[in-house]
Amino acid sequence: MVLSASFASAYYDLQGETGHNPVYFFSRQAIFAAAGVCVMLIASRIPMRVYRAWALPLLLVSIASLAAVLVIGTVVNGARRWISLGFTTFQPSEITKIAIILYFSALICKYKDRMRTFRYGIAPFAAILAVVSALLVLEPHFSATIIILAIGASMLFLGGVRLHWFIGAAGVLLVGAVAAVLFVPYVAARVASFRDPFSDLTGDGWQIVQSLYAIGSGGLSGLGLGMSRQKYLYLPEEHNDFIFSVVCEELGFIGASAILLLFAMLIVRGYWISLQSTDRFSFLTGCGITTMLALQIVLNVAVCTNLVPCTGISLPFFSYGGTALLIQMGETGILLSISRENPCAAYAPRELFKTVKNQKIEE
Repeated sequence: MVLSASFASAYYDLQGETGHNPVYFFSRQAIFAAAGVCVMLIASRIPMRVYRAWALPLLLVSIASLAAVLVIGTVVNGARRWISLGFTTFQPSEITKIAIILYFSALICKYKDRMRTFRYGIAPFAAILAVVSALLVLEPHFSATIIILAIGASMLFLGGVRLHWFIGAAGVLLVGAVAAVLFVPYVAARVASFRDPFSDLTGDGWQIVQSLYAIGSGGLSGLGLGMSRQKYLYLPEEHNDFIFSVVCEELGFIGASAILLLFAMLIVRGYWISLQSTDRFSFLTGCGITTMLALQIVLNVAVCTNLVPCTGISLPFFSYGGTALLIQMGETGILLSISRENPCAAYAPRELFKTVKNQKIEE
């Protein structure tokens, strides 16, 4: 889908980036996809105890990278989120997500009997989330902030933190969101365009309106692969955050539903592997990775369909972005590592039930 969604913008090259090469984005993504497969295979062979041992160093590196991007980062569309490596760019927020999952899993395992106390179950995790969130807001990168806070909350919930802490945190976030809408012009504009995107067709509402046009144009069966009209410089970020809109336009409701069904199967399988793990760290890590992927999928689709205010959230495995694709393939490799260490996870639920039943009969 990256080739179909991106060749128009790559060919016209309005930003002087692609050299009018229509397969510029596709060729780069293909390289990262090939590298991602290698990363996935390597990650799947690494024992989970190694991930647990390297969780803290990875978190420290990710925080240092978030701080560095504020100084040496590359500015794109008014946001400083990338570090240029010469041949490509690196987005520290992507590695921060998996670092949070791994370190929170290790810390919860360490404090498993004291997770209901403030000192061990709230304070260290809240401090880490506060530092990471502050660095992301300074970029600014609000979508990554939302996802990381949601990941942190889900990990703490699985770790056994008392429910009233979540209620209190939700209240604080609600007050913060209201304050942002009232006093931050950028946020207020996004909310206004969300409520009525057609009131400002040439301004803040342009992107979401073009997304809705693309989705509506697809109908039941779509216009056909490669036949999208909105990708011809009408829909911004058509190969990235809004690639799902192009999917809907070209493949229609049937094709988009099939892709969402595949995502649902991936999520269910991820939770199944996690639930069948034999140790707490693997369970928490698997659930954290699966929850993160589910959040990104749901939020991306919600943004494209104007169910939530517009924000930059990519669609896992589909959107253009080398760093994100490499990390996501690595995360898939970690799920495979969990599955490899737990033979029961290799079975589907029905097959597992039959295996257990046969073993009982033999006994």
